[in-house]
Amino acid sequence: MARLTTKAWRWIERIERKREQGVGEDEREGEEKGSALCGFQDSRTALGFQMVCRRAIWKLWWIPFLISFSGVLGQEILLPRGGNGVFGATAAESSCPSPDPSLYYRPVIGIVTHPGDGASGRLSNATNASNIPASYVKFVESAGARIIPLIYNEPWEVILDKLSLVNGVLFTGGWCKRGLYFETVKKIFQITLDRNDAGDHFPLFGICLGFELISMIITKDNNFCERFSGEDQASTLEFPDHVNMQGSVFERFPSELLKKLSTDCLAMQNHMFGISPKSLQENDALSSFFRILTTSTDANGEVYVSTAQAYNYPVTGFQWHPEKNAFEWGLPMIPHSEDAIRVTQHIANYFISEARKSSNRPSARKVLDNLIYNYSPTYGGKAGKGYDEVYIFT
Repeated sequence: MARLTTKAWRWIERIERKREQGVGEDEREGEEKGSALCGFQDSRTALGFQMVCRRAIWKLWWIPFLISFSGVLGQEILLPRGGNGVFGATAAESSCPSPDPSLYYRPVIGIVTHPGDGASGRLSNATNASNIPASYVKFVESAGARIIPLIYNEPWEVILDKLSLVNGVLFTGGWCKRGLYFETVKKIFQITLDRNDAGDHFPLFGICLGFELISMIITKDNNFCERFSGEDQASTLEFPDHVNMQGSVFERFPSELLKKLSTDCLAMQNHMFGISPKSLQENDALSSFFRILTTSTDANGEVYVSTAQAYNYPVTGFQWHPEKNAFEWGLPMIPHSEDAIRVTQHIANYFISEARKSSNRPSARKVLDNLIYNYSPTYGGKAGKGYDEVYIFT
């Protein structure tokens, strides 16, 4: 700033010296010609005009000083150089870390469709209809992944081809526990285990019915689940003493939010069946596969397993509905508080962070051809019950 200001003062001093010295012969001749061109009748009038102009110019001495000062402000104050300034870092000095090459930042999740239109026939009475509630789609998308629908009644070869394009799978809630749907879920569950055994990190979420189906497959008992009164109610999640959170869906939860899960009703329950802690622990197959992360209590005071995590696979089971807090409005007891929404987001973030660990790098063209963007959801929320939106496949 000092250097630039000195230059400005030197410029002013040169103007002053010229003013004191007067004009030379050549300048006088130019002035006379200028006077004639401007229409002045005599040199005295012209000289008076020139003196007025010089005084006016002299009064503007501060302009170069202001320009110099503005330049200093722009360079030294508004645009700091170096360091961590917003504008100071050059491309070569960028502090942005390189992406982790072991992670896949374009993950795709396969969601298995469920029989029916999701609205008891109000939206479609096609016998081959299946659906995915849009809340599951939004749940996955909110954490940074895309979805390919795995239509349960398509030819198995088609489902296999779609499975080769995804980095994880989700089994939704619902009611069906038999027939082609159950057999398709069973095959996909086995493929999930096989892919993990082969070295691919391939996560699976089973929500409500999805968790029940996984338990039925592991125990090889279609009647393993017990009756509970857990319909349309929000509940707490109780963590067993000395539960190990490491590597679990709750590992990255803020401590204050974990505490609120135990005191506030932030988990939406909507089920008639479940698994008691005693039943899980006494079944060798299930207890060697799953560890209990949380329990909840139904309307009759009965305790059931609400969250379970596999010991050796990235498989998580939820008896509750983490997707509903943010994306469903048809049931009156769904919690929509800020903390409830945070719970939904943390669960989704965990799922997709696991999917990014997958080594699968599918063909971009094939992914685009099969994404759920090729379908449109149907609004069913006006009935005041059920799902707000569903994707229906026929």
